[in-house]
Order: sequence, then C-alpha cells, then structure tokens
Amino acid sequence: MAETFEHDVVVVGGGGAGLRAAIAVAERNPELSVALLSKVYPMRSHTVTAEGGAAGVIKSNDDLETHCYDTVSGADWLADQDAVEILVNDAPRQLIQLEHWGCPWSRERDGSVAVRSFGGMKNQRTWYAADKSGFHMLHTLFQTTLKYPTITRYDEHYAAKLLIEDGRCGGVAALDLRTGSMRAITANSVILATGGAGYVFAFTTNGAIKTGDGMALAYRAGVPLKDMEFVQYHPTGLPGTGILITEAARGEGGIMLNRHGRRYLQDYDLGQPLEVTDPRHPQNRMMELGPRDRLSQAFHYEREKGNTFKMEEFEDVDAVHLDIRHLGEKRIDERLPFVRELCRDYQGIDPVHEPIPVRPVVHYTMGGIDTDIDGRTALPGLYAAGECACVSVNGANRLGSNSLVEILVFGERAANTATEEAGELKRPNPDALRTQAKDEAKRIQQTLLNGANANGGVRPAHVRNKLRKVMEAGCGIFRDAGTIQTACDALAELSEQAARMTLDDHGGAYNTQLINALEITGMLEVASAMAHSAHARTESRGSHQRTDYPERDDAQFLKHTLAYRQEAAAPRIDWKDVTITRWPPGERTYGR
Repeated sequence: MAETFEHDVVVVGGGGAGLRAAIAVAERNPELSVALLSKVYPMRSHTVTAEGGAAGVIKSNDDLETHCYDTVSGADWLADQDAVEILVNDAPRQLIQLEHWGCPWSRERDGSVAVRSFGGMKNQRTWYAADKSGFHMLHTLFQTTLKYPTITRYDEHYAAKLLIEDGRCGGVAALDLRTGSMRAITANSVILATGGAGYVFAFTTNGAIKTGDGMALAYRAGVPLKDMEFVQYHPTGLPGTGILITEAARGEGGIMLNRHGRRYLQDYDLGQPLEVTDPRHPQNRMMELGPRDRLSQAFHYEREKGNTFKMEEFEDVDAVHLDIRHLGEKRIDERLPFVRELCRDYQGIDPVHEPIPVRPVVHYTMGGIDTDIDGRTALPGLYAAGECACVSVNGANRLGSNSLVEILVFGERAANTATEEAGELKRPNPDALRTQAKDEAKRIQQTLLNGANANGGVRPAHVRNKLRKVMEAGCGIFRDAGTIQTACDALAELSEQAARMTLDDHGGAYNTQLINALEITGMLEVASAMAHSAHARTESRGSHQRTDYPERDDAQFLKHTLAYRQEAAAPRIDWKDVTITRWPPGERTYGR
C-alpha cells in the first residue's frame, strides 16, 4: 500500500523556479501546506551552475521598452509579447527582492548594483555575482524557504506520475530514492518546475539530471508541449566536457578568434571591430555579444571554410578560441574567477595567459509545457514555471540572462495562481489517488524490477547513449527533412527497445539504474516531440535552421507548435498563434 501525504500545493522541482514558487505560496497564504519535492537535494539543482547573471533594467541609461524589444527581436518574433512585458516589468522587483533576502550582487565603486553586457542586448542590464550568479541565487532562495514551517521538503524523491482524478491533477506518485517505496503526495494544485531537457543531446552543458521529467509528466497527462523544436546551442562550451564558459566572458570584453587569429564574427552581420583602445568599448563588442543562435551558426560556417582547428585529444573535434587575455589577471580574478577555475581544472590552461578553446554546445530548451501567462496548463490543477514551461518569453532563441529572471517572475506568478485556485477546487478522493500510486508502483515492479526482460532485454545505458547521439546528429544547429526523419525513425525504434529494458539492480534503496530507466522513457518522449515539431516547421527561425527551408516564413509559421502525445504513434502537431502586442515582426539586425 502506497503511503499518502496530503498537502495543499505540491511543487515538483527544487531549483530556482521551484524554490521561488514555494516561497510565494507560503507568503501569499501562510495557512497552506506546501510540499517541495526534488529528485536531488535542492542545492544540487541545475540553477546552481548558472554563471553570467540575471537581466533587469536598473540603470538610468536603460529602459523597459528596450529590454522588451531586445527580447522579442532576439526571439525572432516567436515570443508572446504579453508574457515578455510581464517578464521585463517585474524583473527589477524580483532582483531587488533577492538582494533583500541576501543575494550578494556585485557592486560598482559607488555602491550601486553592477551590471554587465550580455548577448543580444543593446544596454548593460545583467545583474551578476561575479560569475557564480546561479550559485548565489539558489543559496539565497533555499535559505529563504527555511523560514517557512509550512514548506515540507521531500528531497531525493522522483516524480513518476501525475495523479489525475475527475479530470484534474491531484498530486504525484513519487519514488523515495532512499527506500524505493512509492508515495502518493496529494494536493489541490501541482506546480511543475523541473528544468529543461538538454541531456537528450550528447554534447551539452546540462547535467545528467536535466532529463525533461516534468515535460514528460505533463505530456503523458495530455498537456501539449510547445515549441519543442527550438533548442539553444551556446557558442562557448569546452570541447570534450561541454562545460559552459559563461557569456559573461564576452560581456567583459572577450573576443572570438578563428585558427588564423581573425575576429571572424565581423563576417556575419554582427558588427565591425573599431580601432579603440579598450576592447570592452560598447562600439567594439556587438560581434561577440550577438545572440547565441547567430554565434553558433557562425561557428558552423567557419568550420565549413576550414577556419576552425582540430583538437586531437577530443577525437579531432573542431574549435575556435575565446580570448580574454587582454582583460588582465586582476579583472579576470575579480569578474571571472570561475572561468579561470574551470579552464585550469578541465582544460589544463590558464586563460590569463592562453586563449580558451570553445565550440557550440546544447544549453537550453526554449520549448516546454504549454502554459498561459499565469502558469496554468490545459489540465486543471496543474501549473508549470521555469525552463520546463513555455509561457513563451524565449520564442525561437533565448537571450542570455533572461532565464534567471524568468524562474523568479513566473515561479512566483504560477504559485500565486495555484494558491488562489487551490481553495476553489474540490480535493480529489485520496483513496483513488492512493490506488493510482499503488498501480504505478506495481507497473514499475513488473516491467523493470522483477527481471522479466532479463532474456533479450537491453540495458538503459545503451538506449540513453544511442538516443543522445541520434538527437545530436538529426536535430543539431542545422537540420533538413532527411536528418530529422532519420531521427524520428531512430527514436521510434529506440522506444521499442526501451520497452525491453532490463536492470542489473533489482533492489529498492538508491536504485539509480531504475531511476535512469524511468528518466530514459521520458527522454524518448520529449525527444520525439522535439524531432516531430522540427519536421513540421518548414522554415528557418532562431535556433531552428532548416537548410532545405532557409528563410523565415511569417505568413505560415508565425505560430507556436503544439505537440500532443498519441499512444503508440508519433505525436500530433498542432499550431497556436503568437501574441503580438506592440512590436510587429521585422528584420533581426545586429551589425548595422
């Protein structure tokens, strides 16, 4: 019999969006009981790896409208503009609130908050805490949750299934990793804040926990996944490991050089270098501070021209150089200490004296669970926020430092909606929910733990590794109908193999192989939504570049894709209009 724990609101995910949501529920209604569930200890959530900073208008030479326009144009006009306006208008308040809670933002000499430049933004508006911004933000949010006795943490619990009764979400069935037992954690409102799905690709900045769990949970419950074809490559990952060299390195004045030592971005409509003394001069920096999709595509073109260099130690992968030597040791240690640490530990170089080899790497999932501007999904009682959700403020390409603000703005917003509506809905029958959790435990036992697939089965690692290679090959920076179809076919075959996964560990306590198998099932469904959405969008826009359809087509495709799961079949793709408020579609220009 599955244990049952009753709460008013369940938050699934212990990263920035989840913690912000839990705080918002506790503040808005101190009478409500909040369950905060995470498959890892919250301080190991992926928000901790964010380096560069969070965008918010704070300086007199900046304004909200410019931030909105930068975001909309950077998104190649696929962002919903009502959501963008909410994000931009609320960002300064959220960042000031974090400071009041203890986040140590870096300061200018006069004591004011320091801001730096970030890609695709005309003005300096990215707040930062050296280059460990996510680390400090997550610590601040986590320690703030400790003030509220109404928040109960369920650390190291894996959400295996959404519990649905009478057409609405009433909780989650969660595996306690420490014991292997299934628990029914029930509530009137469930908020998914589980992060992105970058780990479905082979070369990624994302850690192994970013497997699209929340997306898969909602998808299986009938909620569509929106804009899944848009997967962001970050232009500066370390070859071999995929570890991110933050955009802050370019924000501080780092420059990109090909194997000839040429600042090659001047060849891609991203600006021209000017003869100025300080390479951090604003007029000298738009090239490196262009949007991530354009910089990643420029690398591809440089490789085709033979202007990249090979790294033998990493199976001859191609790379270019990110050079920050001219900043000097003092500035690097003050503003980019983590970059220096990463380069020393993982590349064996000191960026004070040597340029950093980099190449594009999968970084962020622009698509996700379809929500409205208040975090609601199509399933009553279910809400989502952060990278797992698509509200949509990122459209076809996310601007750096908008994501850390998105988790705050929409984490709180989804929580406010969930709090208000928690009291309006009748609590589901706990016996029915407990039965569903028990059935899920039985399914896992029969299909994975009892060894039924031991003869002729496949190991989870085989399926996972093949899946990640398929996505890298078929849905990379540039795609066409052939590569995407090959990926779709391979994913269908892998789904059949996944049904025959066999485990070596049949125990309960800390059975990480079992968790991996459950994650892989969800990864396959998320990857299928990505591939089929990419196949349906026969245009090029932002991070989705079709070599067989190289032009943006607003007449047909100024729309969001919606992928609906179909049992034993490819997802059904539908379309949804983009919300345009003040900024009609135009040309994206950065070099003139």
